[in-house]
Amino acid sequence: MNNVMDVINAERIEDVQAAMQEPGDARLRIRGGGSKTALSTPRAGERILDLSRLSAILEYEPGEYTFTALAGTPIRKVEAALAEHGQYLPFDPPLAGAGATLGGTVATGLSGSGRQRYGGVRDFLIGARFVDGQGRLVRGGGKVVKNAAGFDLPKLMVGSLGRLGALVELSFKVFPKPAAYATVETRFVSLDQAVDAMVSLSAAPLDVEALDLTPDAEGFVIWARLGGVADVLDERAERLRAFLDGGHILTGEEERAHWRTAGDFAWLPADASLIKVALTPAQVAALEKRLPGPGDSPRRYSVGGALAWLAWQASISDLDAILTDLNLPGLLILGDGQPALIGRRPDPVYLDRIKRTLDPAGRLLKF
Repeated sequence: MNNVMDVINAERIEDVQAAMQEPGDARLRIRGGGSKTALSTPRAGERILDLSRLSAILEYEPGEYTFTALAGTPIRKVEAALAEHGQYLPFDPPLAGAGATLGGTVATGLSGSGRQRYGGVRDFLIGARFVDGQGRLVRGGGKVVKNAAGFDLPKLMVGSLGRLGALVELSFKVFPKPAAYATVETRFVSLDQAVDAMVSLSAAPLDVEALDLTPDAEGFVIWARLGGVADVLDERAERLRAFLDGGHILTGEEERAHWRTAGDFAWLPADASLIKVALTPAQVAALEKRLPGPGDSPRRYSVGGALAWLAWQASISDLDAILTDLNLPGLLILGDGQPALIGRRPDPVYLDRIKRTLDPAGRLLKF
């Protein structure tokens, strides 16, 4: 990490605007809680714009199922406030235990295993304010679920990685939280069998909250989570177990601990990088063939096979080549490798046009 002179600590939105307008050639790398080390660590010629002090829940209307907060607000703080009213963020933002913030979650576009049933962060973000590269405060969307039509700026900022502007205020819709959970753990010897079961389960009317697949030395394990009213959860779990032709039912603290481990990536080896890969269930087998054994490279296929989380201990360039060959996009989340975007890259022409409008002087990071 660079010394303290390379960090601008913003305590107000006006501080963010001033930082964008400061003279100099250094690019600004925006940091919230610093939970995503590969994206928050400055490189040569960069300064950190730290937004962790922009932290507060500004409005919360439990009856309307919406809230507005500053971008530096920790996910854990939001979760605690929502829990008091039996509500939650269904997209299950990861790395909450490591200090992830609302702004960082939106800027990286990260959703957890709970995205399976209700959708990702993009589906719950209803409004945003951000400061562009010229220091202008831009608003998109609103603070209520029903909102005016037009160009959807908040969705544009999802996954933008701080390259279009600094998020400073965000509004979300939320849902009632299930009263209880149960997870069915089912083992398969064959990857094809496991993927087929996962695809079938995704289409079945069983209201699965989360659906993940993990390979290990003995085969492949499906983790299917249910949430709802406690009185009928046992019956639903048995139906799910029958659908999967067997398995073990997890409840209580054992069940909660499993999903905490998944969401905080506690399964990641200490010296490994973490890479997010977007794919489809049909592409899981091709990726598996190119990866080392799960003992050397642990991984988790999430959201019914629509997302892979890879622990990688070899050269990032090696994984870049694999993903490029398979035409899969990857994003480095944890670790110190560069570049952060590997494999298939986004369309540079489209993104460059937007960036030239919002950041003509190049104050922010490049694509």
